[in-house]
Amino acid sequence: MLSVYDKAGLAELAAGLMEAGWEILASGGTADFLRDNGLRAADLAEYTGAPAILGHRVVSLHPKVHGGILADRSDPAHRGEMAARGIEPIDLVAVNLYPFTSRPGLDNIDIGGCALLRAAAKNWRWVTALSDPADYQPVLEEIRGGGAAEGTRRRLAGAAFARTAAYDAAVAGWWNETDPDAEALPPTIHLALRRAEILRYGENPDQAAARYRPMGGDDWWAGVSLLGGPRPGYLNLLDAAAAWELVNSLGEGPAAVVVKHADPCGAAVSDSPAEALRLAYECDRRAAFGGVAAVNRPVDAEAAGVFEESPQADVVIAPSYEPGTAERIAARRRNTRILQAPPPPAAGMSLRPMPGGWLAQAPPPADRPGEWRTVTRRAPSPAEMEDARLAWRVCGAVSSNAVVLVAGGVAWGIGAGQPDRVGAARLAAERAAGRAGGGACASDGFFPFPDGVEEAAAAGAAVVAQPGGSVNDRAVIERADRLGLAMLFTGRRRFRH
Repeated sequence: MLSVYDKAGLAELAAGLMEAGWEILASGGTADFLRDNGLRAADLAEYTGAPAILGHRVVSLHPKVHGGILADRSDPAHRGEMAARGIEPIDLVAVNLYPFTSRPGLDNIDIGGCALLRAAAKNWRWVTALSDPADYQPVLEEIRGGGAAEGTRRRLAGAAFARTAAYDAAVAGWWNETDPDAEALPPTIHLALRRAEILRYGENPDQAAARYRPMGGDDWWAGVSLLGGPRPGYLNLLDAAAAWELVNSLGEGPAAVVVKHADPCGAAVSDSPAEALRLAYECDRRAAFGGVAAVNRPVDAEAAGVFEESPQADVVIAPSYEPGTAERIAARRRNTRILQAPPPPAAGMSLRPMPGGWLAQAPPPADRPGEWRTVTRRAPSPAEMEDARLAWRVCGAVSSNAVVLVAGGVAWGIGAGQPDRVGAARLAAERAAGRAGGGACASDGFFPFPDGVEEAAAAGAAVVAQPGGSVNDRAVIERADRLGLAMLFTGRRRFRH
Protein backbone atom coordinates (compact mmCIF):
# COMPACT_ATOMS: atom_id res chain seq x y z
CA MET A 1 0.00 0.00 0.00
CA LEU A 2 1.60 3.25 -1.21
CA SER A 3 0.05 6.61 -0.33
CA VAL A 4 2.51 9.48 -0.20
CA TYR A 5 2.51 13.25 -0.46
CA ASP A 6 6.27 13.51 -1.05
CA LYS A 7 7.01 11.43 -4.16
CA ALA A 8 10.81 11.40 -3.62
CA GLY A 9 12.13 7.87 -4.20
CA LEU A 10 8.63 6.52 -4.82
CA ALA A 11 9.16 5.27 -8.39
CA GLU A 12 12.35 3.44 -7.35
CA LEU A 13 10.57 1.86 -4.37
CA ALA A 14 7.61 0.68 -6.44
CA ALA A 15 9.84 -0.66 -9.21
CA GLY A 16 11.97 -2.57 -6.71
CA LEU A 17 8.92 -4.08 -5.03
CA MET A 18 7.47 -5.16 -8.37
CA GLU A 19 10.76 -6.76 -9.37
CA ALA A 20 10.60 -8.72 -6.10
CA GLY A 21 7.12 -9.98 -7.01
CA TRP A 22 4.95 -7.62 -4.98
CA GLU A 23 1.59 -6.20 -6.06
CA ILE A 24 1.16 -2.46 -5.57
CA LEU A 25 -1.99 -0.85 -4.18
CA ALA A 26 -2.05 2.95 -4.35
CA SER A 27 -4.39 5.85 -3.70
CA GLY A 28 -5.43 8.33 -6.41
CA GLY A 29 -2.53 10.81 -6.64
CA THR A 30 0.08 8.17 -5.88
CA ALA A 31 -1.44 5.75 -8.38
CA ASP A 32 -1.42 8.44 -11.08
CA PHE A 33 2.24 9.21 -10.38
CA LEU A 34 3.21 5.55 -10.67
CA ARG A 35 1.31 5.09 -13.93
CA ASP A 36 2.94 8.23 -15.32
CA ASN A 37 6.27 6.54 -14.58
CA GLY A 38 5.24 3.36 -16.40
CA LEU A 39 4.52 1.33 -13.25
CA ARG A 40 1.45 -0.79 -12.61
CA ALA A 41 -0.61 -0.04 -9.50
CA ALA A 42 -4.06 -1.20 -8.48
CA ASP A 43 -6.22 1.79 -7.68
CA LEU A 44 -7.45 1.85 -4.10
CA ALA A 45 -10.97 2.88 -5.05
CA GLU A 46 -11.30 -0.08 -7.43
CA TYR A 47 -9.99 -2.48 -4.77
CA THR A 48 -12.35 -1.29 -2.04
CA GLY A 49 -15.30 -0.45 -4.26
CA ALA A 50 -15.53 2.88 -2.44
CA PRO A 51 -14.35 6.00 -4.25
CA ALA A 52 -12.77 8.94 -2.44
CA ILE A 53 -15.54 11.12 -1.00
CA LEU A 54 -16.06 14.48 0.71
CA GLY A 55 -13.54 16.33 -1.39
CA HIS A 56 -10.89 13.63 -0.84
CA ARG A 57 -11.24 13.82 2.94
CA VAL A 58 -12.12 10.11 3.09
CA VAL A 59 -9.94 7.89 0.89
CA SER A 60 -8.24 5.01 2.69
CA LEU A 61 -10.49 4.62 5.76
CA HIS A 62 -12.01 1.31 4.70
CA PRO A 63 -12.19 -2.21 6.27
CA LYS A 64 -10.50 -3.83 3.27
CA VAL A 65 -7.52 -1.54 3.79
CA HIS A 66 -7.21 -1.51 7.55
CA GLY A 67 -8.28 -5.13 7.86
CA GLY A 68 -5.50 -6.11 5.47
CA ILE A 69 -2.98 -4.15 7.55
CA LEU A 70 -4.13 -4.99 11.08
CA ALA A 71 -4.92 -8.70 10.74
CA ASP A 72 -2.95 -11.07 12.97
CA ARG A 73 -1.73 -13.61 10.43
CA SER A 74 -1.14 -16.19 13.18
CA ASP A 75 -4.81 -16.13 14.25
CA PRO A 76 -7.02 -18.61 12.28
CA ALA A 77 -10.11 -16.53 13.12
CA HIS A 78 -8.54 -13.47 11.53
CA ARG A 79 -7.55 -15.42 8.44
CA GLY A 80 -11.06 -16.86 8.12
CA GLU A 81 -12.70 -13.46 8.46
CA MET A 82 -10.37 -12.00 5.85
CA ALA A 83 -11.25 -14.77 3.41
CA ALA A 84 -14.96 -14.33 4.03
CA ARG A 85 -14.79 -10.58 3.39
CA GLY A 86 -12.37 -10.65 0.49
CA ILE A 87 -9.60 -8.87 2.38
CA GLU A 88 -6.07 -9.29 1.03
CA PRO A 89 -3.14 -9.02 3.49
CA ILE A 90 -1.11 -5.83 3.13
CA ASP A 91 2.51 -6.51 4.09
CA LEU A 92 4.09 -3.09 3.52
CA VAL A 93 2.72 0.43 3.97
CA ALA A 94 4.62 3.46 2.69
CA VAL A 95 3.06 6.76 3.76
CA ASN A 96 4.27 10.29 4.26
CA LEU A 97 1.96 12.98 5.49
CA TYR A 98 0.58 16.29 4.31
CA PRO A 99 3.16 19.05 4.96
CA PHE A 100 1.45 20.53 7.98
CA THR A 101 4.59 21.95 9.61
CA SER A 102 5.44 24.06 6.55
CA ARG A 103 1.83 24.91 5.62
CA PRO A 104 -0.32 24.68 8.75
CA GLY A 105 -4.07 24.74 8.33
CA LEU A 106 -7.15 22.56 8.63
CA ASP A 107 -6.86 21.23 5.08
CA ASN A 108 -3.33 19.96 5.75
CA ILE A 109 -4.27 17.90 8.81
CA ASP A 110 -3.71 14.35 7.56
CA ILE A 111 -6.20 11.80 8.90
CA GLY A 112 -5.96 8.76 6.64
CA GLY A 113 -2.17 8.83 6.42
CA CYS A 114 -1.74 8.87 10.19
CA ALA A 115 -4.24 6.02 10.52
CA LEU A 116 -2.39 3.92 7.94
CA LEU A 117 0.98 4.45 9.60
CA ARG A 118 -0.31 3.70 13.08
CA ALA A 119 -2.05 0.54 11.87
CA ALA A 120 1.08 -0.71 10.11
CA ALA A 121 3.26 0.12 13.10
CA LYS A 122 0.90 -1.62 15.52
CA ASN A 123 1.08 -4.80 13.44
CA TRP A 124 4.84 -4.57 12.90
CA ARG A 125 5.35 -8.32 13.32
CA TRP A 126 3.69 -8.78 9.95
CA VAL A 127 3.80 -5.36 8.29
CA THR A 128 6.66 -3.05 7.31
CA ALA A 129 5.82 0.63 8.02
CA LEU A 130 7.76 3.09 5.84
CA SER A 131 7.34 6.71 6.92
CA ASP A 132 10.62 8.16 5.60
CA PRO A 133 11.89 7.98 2.00
CA ALA A 134 15.40 7.56 3.40
CA ASP A 135 14.40 4.03 4.47
CA TYR A 136 13.17 2.90 1.04
CA GLN A 137 16.43 1.59 -0.38
CA PRO A 138 17.69 -0.19 2.80
CA VAL A 139 14.34 -1.98 3.11
CA LEU A 140 14.37 -2.92 -0.57
CA GLU A 141 17.79 -4.50 -0.08
CA GLU A 142 16.44 -6.61 2.77
CA ILE A 143 13.37 -7.59 0.73
CA ARG A 144 15.61 -8.71 -2.13
CA GLY A 145 17.49 -10.82 0.39
CA GLY A 146 14.36 -12.60 1.62
CA GLY A 147 12.30 -10.02 3.51
CA ALA A 148 12.53 -7.16 5.96
CA ALA A 149 14.18 -8.35 9.16
CA GLU A 150 12.20 -8.38 12.40
CA GLY A 151 14.52 -5.82 13.95
CA THR A 152 14.06 -3.55 10.93
CA ARG A 153 10.28 -3.80 11.11
CA ARG A 154 10.31 -2.98 14.81
CA ARG A 155 12.60 0.01 14.29
CA LEU A 156 10.46 1.33 11.46
CA ALA A 157 7.33 0.92 13.57
CA GLY A 158 8.90 3.06 16.29
CA ALA A 159 9.83 5.67 13.69
CA ALA A 160 6.26 5.68 12.38
CA PHE A 161 4.79 6.18 15.85
CA ALA A 162 7.30 8.97 16.48
CA ARG A 163 6.33 10.63 13.20
CA THR A 164 2.59 10.58 13.91
CA ALA A 165 3.23 11.76 17.47
CA ALA A 166 5.26 14.69 16.15
CA TYR A 167 2.57 15.45 13.60
CA ASP A 168 -0.13 15.52 16.26
CA ALA A 169 2.13 17.67 18.45
CA ALA A 170 2.51 20.17 15.60
CA VAL A 171 -1.24 20.27 15.06
CA ALA A 172 -1.95 20.70 18.78
CA GLY A 173 0.67 23.44 19.06
CA TRP A 174 -0.78 25.29 16.08
CA TRP A 175 -4.24 24.89 17.57
CA ASN A 176 -3.08 26.53 20.79
CA GLU A 177 -1.25 29.32 18.96
CA THR A 178 -4.23 30.21 16.76
CA ASP A 179 -6.74 30.19 19.60
CA PRO A 180 -8.28 33.70 19.68
CA ASP A 181 -8.35 33.39 23.47
CA ALA A 182 -4.80 32.03 23.69
CA GLU A 183 -2.98 32.41 27.01
CA ALA A 184 0.69 33.25 27.43
CA LEU A 185 1.19 29.69 28.69
CA PRO A 186 -0.94 27.19 26.74
CA PRO A 187 -3.16 24.62 28.49
CA THR A 188 -1.08 21.79 26.97
CA ILE A 189 2.49 21.51 25.71
CA HIS A 190 3.57 18.94 23.14
CA LEU A 191 7.21 18.12 22.51
CA ALA A 192 8.38 15.85 19.71
CA LEU A 193 12.16 15.64 19.43
CA ARG A 194 14.55 13.58 17.33
CA ARG A 195 18.04 12.69 18.50
CA ALA A 196 20.38 14.68 16.31
CA GLU A 197 23.73 13.78 17.84
CA ILE A 198 25.13 11.57 20.59
CA LEU A 199 27.62 13.56 22.66
CA ARG A 200 30.75 12.19 24.29
CA TYR A 201 29.19 12.70 27.72
CA GLY A 202 27.07 15.12 29.72
CA GLU A 203 28.05 17.54 32.44
CA ASN A 204 30.35 14.83 33.78
CA PRO A 205 32.10 11.92 32.04
CA ASP A 206 29.88 9.33 33.77
CA GLN A 207 26.67 10.82 32.33
CA ALA A 208 25.32 9.89 28.90
CA ALA A 209 24.14 12.84 26.80
CA ALA A 210 22.76 13.70 23.37
CA ARG A 211 21.48 16.71 21.46
CA TYR A 212 17.89 16.61 20.19
CA ARG A 213 16.08 18.74 17.64
CA PRO A 214 12.39 19.19 16.81
CA MET A 215 10.98 16.51 14.53
CA GLY A 216 9.87 17.83 11.19
CA GLY A 217 12.15 20.86 11.35
CA ASP A 218 15.56 22.19 12.26
CA ASP A 219 16.70 24.05 15.34
CA TRP A 220 19.08 26.99 15.63
CA TRP A 221 22.03 24.63 15.99
CA ALA A 222 21.38 23.19 12.52
CA GLY A 223 22.54 26.55 11.11
CA VAL A 224 25.80 26.54 13.07
CA SER A 225 28.95 25.52 11.18
CA LEU A 226 32.00 23.95 12.82
CA LEU A 227 35.00 25.53 11.06
CA GLY A 228 37.71 23.99 13.21
CA GLY A 229 38.42 21.93 16.30
CA PRO A 230 36.68 18.88 17.78
CA ARG A 231 32.91 18.42 17.96
CA PRO A 232 31.32 20.45 20.78
CA GLY A 233 30.23 18.61 23.90
CA TYR A 234 27.31 19.09 26.28
CA LEU A 235 28.79 21.97 28.26
CA ASN A 236 30.17 23.56 25.08
CA LEU A 237 26.65 23.66 23.66
CA LEU A 238 25.16 25.16 26.80
CA ASP A 239 27.83 27.84 27.14
CA ALA A 240 27.89 28.64 23.42
CA ALA A 241 24.13 29.21 23.40
CA ALA A 242 24.35 31.41 26.52
CA ALA A 243 27.23 33.45 25.09
CA TRP A 244 25.55 33.88 21.71
CA GLU A 245 22.25 35.05 23.19
CA LEU A 246 23.99 37.56 25.45
CA VAL A 247 26.41 39.03 22.89
CA ASN A 248 23.53 39.56 20.45
CA SER A 249 21.58 41.47 23.09
CA LEU A 250 24.23 44.09 23.85
CA GLY A 251 23.17 46.70 21.33
CA GLU A 252 24.04 47.66 17.78
CA GLY A 253 27.80 48.21 18.15
CA PRO A 254 30.65 45.69 18.34
CA ALA A 255 30.38 43.55 21.47
CA ALA A 256 32.04 40.50 22.97
CA VAL A 257 31.35 38.21 25.91
CA VAL A 258 33.12 35.34 27.63
CA VAL A 259 31.00 32.69 29.34
CA LYS A 260 32.09 29.96 31.74
CA HIS A 261 29.69 27.38 33.17
CA ALA A 262 26.70 29.29 31.72
CA ASP A 263 27.65 32.52 33.53
CA PRO A 264 29.32 35.54 31.90
CA CYS A 265 32.79 36.23 33.24
CA GLY A 266 33.44 39.06 30.80
CA ALA A 267 31.44 41.42 28.58
CA ALA A 268 32.30 44.60 26.72
CA VAL A 269 31.14 46.93 23.97
CA SER A 270 33.65 49.01 22.01
CA ASP A 271 34.51 50.53 18.63
CA SER A 272 35.81 47.30 17.05
CA PRO A 273 35.29 43.58 17.58
CA ALA A 274 38.97 43.16 18.46
CA GLU A 275 38.85 45.82 21.17
CA ALA A 276 35.55 44.52 22.56
CA LEU A 277 37.05 41.05 22.69
CA ARG A 278 40.23 42.22 24.37
CA LEU A 279 38.26 44.09 27.03
CA ALA A 280 35.91 41.14 27.61
CA TYR A 281 38.93 38.93 28.29
CA GLU A 282 40.44 41.55 30.61
CA CYS A 283 37.40 41.37 32.91
CA ASP A 284 38.62 38.07 34.38
CA ARG A 285 41.40 36.36 32.43
CA ARG A 286 41.69 33.52 34.92
CA ALA A 287 38.01 32.62 34.74
CA ALA A 288 38.06 32.95 30.94
CA PHE A 289 40.38 29.94 30.55
CA GLY A 290 38.38 27.07 29.06
CA GLY A 291 35.30 29.22 28.46
CA VAL A 292 33.32 30.32 25.42
CA ALA A 293 34.16 33.61 23.69
CA ALA A 294 31.55 35.22 21.44
CA VAL A 295 31.71 38.32 19.26
CA ASN A 296 28.80 39.86 17.36
CA ARG A 297 30.85 40.99 14.37
CA PRO A 298 32.86 39.13 11.70
CA VAL A 299 36.24 38.06 13.03
CA ASP A 300 38.97 40.00 11.25
CA ALA A 301 42.74 39.60 11.47
CA GLU A 302 42.98 41.85 14.52
CA ALA A 303 40.31 39.91 16.40
CA ALA A 304 41.99 36.63 15.45
CA GLY A 305 45.16 37.99 17.04
CA VAL A 306 43.26 38.67 20.27
CA PHE A 307 42.05 35.06 20.33
CA GLU A 308 45.63 33.87 19.85
CA GLU A 309 46.97 35.99 22.70
CA SER A 310 44.12 35.40 25.18
CA PRO A 311 43.43 32.50 27.54
CA GLN A 312 42.54 29.24 25.81
CA ALA A 313 38.88 29.18 24.78
CA ASP A 314 37.03 25.88 24.41
CA VAL A 315 34.68 27.55 21.92
CA VAL A 316 34.85 30.66 19.73
CA ILE A 317 31.58 31.78 18.13
CA ALA A 318 30.96 34.59 15.64
CA PRO A 319 28.61 35.43 12.75
CA SER A 320 31.41 34.97 10.20
CA TYR A 321 35.19 34.97 9.72
CA GLU A 322 37.24 36.93 7.23
CA PRO A 323 39.28 34.71 4.87
CA GLY A 324 42.05 32.87 6.68
CA THR A 325 41.10 33.93 10.21
CA ALA A 326 39.35 30.70 11.24
CA GLU A 327 42.31 28.68 9.94
CA ARG A 328 44.69 30.98 11.80
CA ILE A 329 42.87 30.46 15.12
CA ALA A 330 42.63 26.71 14.52
CA ALA A 331 46.37 26.46 13.86
CA ARG A 332 47.18 28.19 17.14
CA ARG A 333 44.36 26.70 19.23
CA ARG A 334 43.89 23.12 18.09
CA ASN A 335 41.37 22.22 20.79
CA THR A 336 39.23 25.30 20.24
CA ARG A 337 35.92 24.71 18.52
CA ILE A 338 35.42 27.48 15.97
CA LEU A 339 31.75 28.09 15.28
CA GLN A 340 29.98 30.28 12.76
CA ALA A 341 26.39 30.93 13.80
CA PRO A 342 23.23 32.61 12.52
CA PRO A 343 21.41 35.12 14.75
CA PRO A 344 19.81 33.51 17.80
CA PRO A 345 16.09 32.75 17.56
CA ALA A 346 13.54 34.93 19.30
CA ALA A 347 13.14 34.02 22.94
CA GLY A 348 10.25 31.69 23.60
CA MET A 349 8.71 29.78 26.44
CA SER A 350 11.29 27.91 28.52
CA LEU A 351 10.86 24.46 30.05
CA ARG A 352 12.81 22.76 32.77
CA PRO A 353 12.23 19.48 34.60
CA MET A 354 11.34 19.13 38.24
CA PRO A 355 10.65 15.91 40.15
CA GLY A 356 7.47 14.44 38.73
CA GLY A 357 6.80 17.21 36.23
CA TRP A 358 7.92 20.34 34.44
CA LEU A 359 8.03 24.08 34.96
CA ALA A 360 7.27 26.48 32.12
CA GLN A 361 7.65 30.23 31.91
CA ALA A 362 7.24 32.93 29.30
CA PRO A 363 10.34 34.90 28.23
CA PRO A 364 11.04 38.15 30.07
CA PRO A 365 9.67 41.25 28.35
CA ALA A 366 12.04 43.54 26.51
CA ASP A 367 13.93 46.02 28.66
CA ARG A 368 12.64 49.60 28.48
CA PRO A 369 15.25 51.90 30.03
CA GLY A 370 13.07 54.84 29.06
CA GLU A 371 10.63 53.68 31.73
CA TRP A 372 13.22 53.47 34.50
CA ARG A 373 12.73 55.93 37.37
CA THR A 374 15.41 58.03 38.99
CA VAL A 375 14.67 57.82 42.72
CA THR A 376 17.64 59.76 44.13
CA ARG A 377 18.34 63.46 44.19
CA ARG A 378 21.08 63.03 41.61
CA ALA A 379 20.20 61.74 38.14
CA PRO A 380 22.70 59.70 36.13
CA SER A 381 24.75 61.40 33.41
CA PRO A 382 24.38 60.12 29.81
CA ALA A 383 27.60 58.12 30.14
CA GLU A 384 26.47 56.62 33.46
CA MET A 385 23.13 55.75 31.88
CA GLU A 386 24.89 53.86 29.07
CA ASP A 387 26.87 51.86 31.60
CA ALA A 388 23.70 51.19 33.60
CA ARG A 389 21.97 49.80 30.51
CA LEU A 390 24.88 47.47 29.80
CA ALA A 391 25.14 46.38 33.43
CA TRP A 392 21.42 45.58 33.47
CA ARG A 393 21.59 43.50 30.28
CA VAL A 394 24.56 41.50 31.52
CA CYS A 395 23.00 41.08 34.96
CA GLY A 396 19.96 39.37 33.40
CA ALA A 397 22.24 36.65 32.03
CA VAL A 398 24.00 35.98 35.36
CA SER A 399 22.90 33.36 37.90
CA SER A 400 21.07 34.84 40.88
CA ASN A 401 21.80 36.47 43.16
CA ALA A 402 23.70 38.64 40.68
CA VAL A 403 25.43 42.01 40.84
CA VAL A 404 27.38 43.48 37.90
CA LEU A 405 29.77 46.45 37.83
CA VAL A 406 30.33 48.22 34.50
CA ALA A 407 32.50 51.19 33.61
CA GLY A 408 33.27 52.54 30.16
CA GLY A 409 31.30 49.80 28.42
CA VAL A 410 33.11 46.95 30.19
CA ALA A 411 31.71 44.57 32.83
CA TRP A 412 34.68 44.68 35.16
CA GLY A 413 33.03 42.87 38.05
CA ILE A 414 30.45 40.05 37.96
CA GLY A 415 29.16 38.54 41.19
CA ALA A 416 27.15 35.41 40.34
CA GLY A 417 25.11 32.80 42.14
CA GLN A 418 25.43 34.08 45.70
CA PRO A 419 22.89 33.20 48.42
CA ASP A 420 22.80 36.82 49.64
CA ARG A 421 22.88 40.03 47.64
CA VAL A 422 25.58 41.81 49.60
CA GLY A 423 27.79 38.77 48.99
CA ALA A 424 27.18 39.13 45.25
CA ALA A 425 28.08 42.83 45.49
CA ARG A 426 31.30 42.07 47.35
CA LEU A 427 32.27 39.40 44.84
CA ALA A 428 31.63 41.80 41.95
CA ALA A 429 33.79 44.45 43.68
CA GLU A 430 36.58 41.92 44.24
CA ARG A 431 36.50 40.96 40.55
CA ALA A 432 36.44 44.61 39.47
CA ALA A 433 39.55 45.32 41.53
CA GLY A 434 39.14 49.10 41.38
CA ARG A 435 38.39 49.26 37.64
CA ALA A 436 34.70 50.21 37.96
CA GLY A 437 35.20 53.79 39.19
CA GLY A 438 32.56 56.20 37.88
CA GLY A 439 30.51 53.39 36.35
CA ALA A 440 27.29 51.53 37.09
CA CYS A 441 26.13 48.75 39.36
CA ALA A 442 23.16 46.53 38.43
CA SER A 443 21.38 44.08 40.70
CA ASP A 444 18.95 41.46 39.40
CA GLY A 445 16.79 41.82 42.52
CA PHE A 446 16.13 44.68 44.92
CA PHE A 447 18.65 45.61 47.59
CA PRO A 448 16.89 44.62 50.82
CA PHE A 449 19.29 46.65 52.98
CA PRO A 450 21.63 49.62 52.45
CA ASP A 451 24.75 47.45 52.82
CA GLY A 452 24.61 46.33 49.18
CA VAL A 453 24.55 49.94 48.00
CA GLU A 454 27.48 50.69 50.28
CA GLU A 455 29.45 47.89 48.60
CA ALA A 456 28.62 49.35 45.17
CA ALA A 457 29.77 52.79 46.24
CA ALA A 458 32.97 51.38 47.72
CA ALA A 459 33.67 49.71 44.36
CA GLY A 460 33.42 53.13 42.69
CA ALA A 461 29.95 52.89 41.15
CA ALA A 462 28.29 56.24 40.42
CA VAL A 463 24.86 54.86 39.53
CA VAL A 464 22.89 51.83 40.71
CA ALA A 465 20.15 50.11 38.68
CA GLN A 466 17.88 47.79 40.61
CA PRO A 467 14.23 46.67 40.46
CA GLY A 468 13.07 48.40 43.65
CA GLY A 469 10.13 47.12 45.61
CA SER A 470 11.73 46.33 48.97
CA VAL A 471 10.06 47.36 52.20
CA ASN A 472 13.40 49.08 52.89
CA ASP A 473 13.47 51.08 49.65
CA ARG A 474 13.35 54.39 51.50
CA ALA A 475 16.38 53.51 53.65
CA VAL A 476 18.29 52.29 50.60
CA ILE A 477 17.51 55.46 48.64
CA GLU A 478 18.54 57.66 51.57
CA ARG A 479 21.87 55.83 51.82
CA ALA A 480 22.43 56.29 48.09
CA ASP A 481 21.74 60.02 48.48
CA ARG A 482 24.23 60.30 51.33
CA LEU A 483 26.83 58.48 49.21
CA GLY A 484 26.21 60.78 46.23
CA LEU A 485 24.94 57.97 44.01
CA ALA A 486 22.27 58.12 41.35
CA MET A 487 19.76 55.27 41.64
CA LEU A 488 17.41 53.90 39.01
CA PHE A 489 14.41 51.68 39.70
CA THR A 490 13.82 49.43 36.67
CA GLY A 491 10.52 48.13 38.02
CA ARG A 492 11.40 44.61 36.91
CA ARG A 493 13.35 41.78 38.47
CA ARG A 494 15.73 39.62 36.45
CA PHE A 495 16.33 36.46 38.50
CA ARG A 496 17.96 33.55 36.68
CA HIS A 497 18.34 30.12 38.27
